[in-house]
Formats: sequence, structure tokens, C-alpha cells
Amino acid sequence: MTVNAQQTFEDLVGAAEAAVETIPAAEAIGLADDESVVLVDLRDVRELEREGRIPGSVHVPRGMLEFWLHPGSPYFRDLFAEPRRFVLYCNKGWRSALAARTAAEIGLADVAHVGGGFEAWKAAGGAVEAYARKAR
Repeated sequence: MTVNAQQTFEDLVGAAEAAVETIPAAEAIGLADDESVVLVDLRDVRELEREGRIPGSVHVPRGMLEFWLHPGSPYFRDLFAEPRRFVLYCNKGWRSALAARTAAEIGLADVAHVGGGFEAWKAAGGAVEAYARKAR
């Protein structure tokens, strides 16, 4: 079976970026200490373990975002009911653009994403800390 692609992933990411705010990495670095902002890391836990994370960021696996955001979900997280600005990031800014658009469609009031993602964050001199998976 072949995929009859109607749009490229670049088309999808571009449409998402047109619908949500994209924050340049250098600007996002300045938000890291702002208590009214939550930096949300969407990357897979293996990426966090391998590459580290932005200090103070909250890990929300991309596959769980919609469930953690929606108040009707059994997986809802109270964090998303707080009146804060949510800035999402992934490795390159692709998943975070799509996720930010979805979050806005669900009703998250103040959501944006980091253009270029964690790679751009590091290139702009943003702080990185080691990540260790929580013991079960």
C-alpha cells in the first residue's frame, strides 16, 4: 500500500505556523525565567535523556498532549487550567508547530511554539540541563 499524500509535512507545518505564534529561540530564552510562562517539551523521553532539556521545562509527551489538555479527559492535567502562557518546543519546531495549533483548536488560550525547536535554542546559547528518567 502506498500513501497518496495530498500535502507534504512542510505544508502541514507551514499551515500550523501560520495559525499560531512562532517565537524565535533567542526570544524564547528570555522567557525561561518568566513565572507566567510554561515551556513545554514535547520530545520523546529518549530525546530528553540523550540531549537534555531546557531547565524548568515541563515534559509532555507529544502523544499525550490532547489528553492532558482537555478538561473532559481522564488524563487532564491541572497545569493547563492555569492562566499562563504555554510555549511548546520539540527538536526542530515541526511537532511543536502542529501541537500548538492543535492546543489552540482545543481551546488553550495562550499558546505558541519555539521556531527551530531545541536545536535553535541550543544554537542561540540557551541553557540545557541533563534529564534523568524518573524511577518507577
